[in-house]
Amino acid sequence: MTEKSESCKTNPKMDEARQHMKSAHENMRKVAEAWVPEGVRENQKAARKEFLLGLRSLLDAAIDESEK
Repeated sequence: MTEKSESCKTNPKMDEARQHMKSAHENMRKVAEAWVPEGVRENQKAARKEFLLGLRSLLDAAIDESEK
């Protein structure tokens, strides 16, 4: 597996393909954002934050439990 990843690093075509894929992903994200109203994006952002805060609380509880 190391040989394969090293050959990808030295192959300029792989770098070029990676850049094209990255650009395509960014452009698709911009198109998707244009379709979604701003209010929905704000709600998604708030929901993501609440989910992560809940996950943080679960992790903190698990850490506290493991320290007992």
